[in-house]
Parts: sequence; C-alpha cells; structure tokens
Amino acid sequence: MKFIFTLVALMMVTFSATFASFPVERTPATTTANTTTQLVAEDAPTDELSSPAVMYGGKSQLIALLLCIFLGWIGIHRFYLGYIWQGVVQLLTAGLLGIWTIIDLIRIIIGDLQPKNGSYTKTL
Repeated sequence: MKFIFTLVALMMVTFSATFASFPVERTPATTTANTTTQLVAEDAPTDELSSPAVMYGGKSQLIALLLCIFLGWIGIHRFYLGYIWQGVVQLLTAGLLGIWTIIDLIRIIIGDLQPKNGSYTKTL
C-alpha cells in the first residue's frame, strides 16, 4: 500500500512539474533588411502572454497508451487525459479490478478515448 501511494505521489509531482505555470511574455518580431516580417493588425495586442504549458499542452496517444498499460490499474492515464474524477474512481477501485483498464486500453488503441479538451496532437 505504501508503494502505491509513493508511486501516485511521484506521478503527481512529475506531471505538475513538467511545465512552468507562470506566464511568459512573447517578444514581437524584429525587422531586418534580409528577413520577412509578419504583419499584425494595429488593434492586435502586442504584449500577449502565454506559458510553455499552453504552447505544448497537447496530449500524445502513445503516452496515454503506455500509461494505461503500465499504470492503468491506478488510473494515471485518466489523469493525463484530463478526466480527474474518473481517475480518482479508478484509483480507489483498482480500475474496477482490471476490467475498466482493459476497456480503456482498447478505447485508447482505437482512438475512442480522447483527451477532455479536444483530440490528440500526436497519434499512433
């Protein structure tokens, strides 16, 4: 039991520390004699803020599949895909004794289980 809690804590720390959560200011493009510049509308904001998490927020089908294969019984793949409550239920029930994990494995392979916020950026 101690191993399971340690593994879950390790996975939570790993996923939360992957990207910085603070905003990063984008610098506008500069012009030189030999380069082409991007035209921006005059009313467009030039001090747009973003973070690495927003720029690289896509989910990979391969990572979801690997998480389901190796850690599916504790629902880590559900947390990765954004289904927090289903991940908690899967964690507490050990993936409904493996049945839910097998169903999720098949759904990820055929592409039926998508991330909560859209679709995969990288597919199999």
